[in-house]
Amino acid sequence: VQLQASGGGLVQAGDSLRLSCAASARSFSTYDMGWFRQAPGKEREFVAAISLLGTRTYYADSVKGRFTVSRENAKNTVYLQMNSLKFEDTAVYYCAAGRMPTFQAQNILDDVRYAYWGQGTQVTVSS
Repeated sequence: VQLQASGGGLVQAGDSLRLSCAASARSFSTYDMGWFRQAPGKEREFVAAISLLGTRTYYADSVKGRFTVSRENAKNTVYLQMNSLKFEDTAVYYCAAGRMPTFQAQNILDDVRYAYWGQGTQVTVSS
C-alpha cells in the first residue's frame, strides 16, 4: 500500500486546514487508518485514527474537539480536518495504514501496528 499525504501549509493560529491521504491499494477499506505527527526535536505522536469502515474514531486529547478524521473508501482516501489550529500543532503529519486486532487505544496508539506510512506533509501554524 502506498500512501500520499497532502494538504499541509502555512497558516495562522485559529485557521483551518484539511489534510488528505490517498492510498494506492484497492484493499484500502480493509485497513484502519491513523494520523501521526512529529514536531522538530520531538518524538512522533499519535493524532487520530479511524476504523476500516469509518464507524469508529479515536483522538489524542490534544486535538479532541478541534480535529476530525474521516474517510471515503470509494476514493481510497482518508482526511484530517483541522480547525482552530494552534502554534503547537506545527509538525510534519503522517498518515498510516494498519490492521488492528481490535480498534482500541492499546493498538491504535502503537505506531508499530501500522505497516504502511505516507511521506508526510508539513503543517506550520504561526502564532
